[in-house]
Amino acid sequence: MKTLINGLHHVTTLAGDTQRNVDYYTDIMGLRLVKKTVNFDAPDVYHLYYGNETGSPGTILTFFPYGNLPRGRKGVGQLTYTAFSAPIAAISFWMDRLHERNIPYAGPYKRFSETYVRFEDFDGMGIELVFTDDDQRPGWDNGRIPAEYAVRGFHTVTLNELNPDRTIKLLTETMQHTLVGEEEGRFRFTAGKGGSGNFVDVLHSPKDVHALQGAGSVHHVAFSTDSDETQLIIHEQLAEGGYHVTPVQDRNYFNSIYFREPGGILFEIATNPPGFAVDEPVVELGTALKLPPQYEPRRAKIEAELPVISLK
Repeated sequence: MKTLINGLHHVTTLAGDTQRNVDYYTDIMGLRLVKKTVNFDAPDVYHLYYGNETGSPGTILTFFPYGNLPRGRKGVGQLTYTAFSAPIAAISFWMDRLHERNIPYAGPYKRFSETYVRFEDFDGMGIELVFTDDDQRPGWDNGRIPAEYAVRGFHTVTLNELNPDRTIKLLTETMQHTLVGEEEGRFRFTAGKGGSGNFVDVLHSPKDVHALQGAGSVHHVAFSTDSDETQLIIHEQLAEGGYHVTPVQDRNYFNSIYFREPGGILFEIATNPPGFAVDEPVVELGTALKLPPQYEPRRAKIEAELPVISLK
């Protein structure tokens, strides 16, 4: 069977203040700002991409920072926690780092035999660090965090579901995921080669409140596919399954289709190519504002209205 879904591609979240968002993810988390562009549907708002050195699929966390945006609320029908992986030897380093930066955290806890800690960013976005030596991806060596302690990319995303059965059916029957674990109402699935960056946890949450979108809320989760061809195949299969799938959207760095899974969470299928080096070399990623072609004639106005970003 042809591989259509490899695992996670990116997670996109709403945020408040732009500079605080940049500071949190580049300074505290040690991610690289790999692309500075705008919301294709609202060019007066940044779209910021963070990841590893090249912004590889499975490492990319993106944000729409809207400024004075009220906080959202975690609950069912939402991706509530995005987990990154880090080496086991980095547990003390990260606990010390969070304490030094006055970031409250909970844990360490155990889940599926792995140790993790849980905390939030400045807007309340749920983050976890899972400590594992199974992830061999290189971390981003930014001079602030030793490479041997740096995060490697995503480990897992957690989907809180009121009635998980139809979501599980979608993941296993259409999106090529396999159940690999079950623990206290949490069902873990993996796709592609498996391992960190390819896990999806479906958490049965019958007593949770319904989520409200706002700052700190995940807007959508994107899954990786190899090419335009594989994307069109999965598009056809989803449409045949009764899902309302958008036409293909050109996002400059990947092509995308979107649909809502049965629990209401927005899913995206994103192609791996062309990647973030398509319009600037790897060594310069994230240094200049990149606009989609339709907005280039308005560059001066857009740049004048966007807040200035500084990197520490």
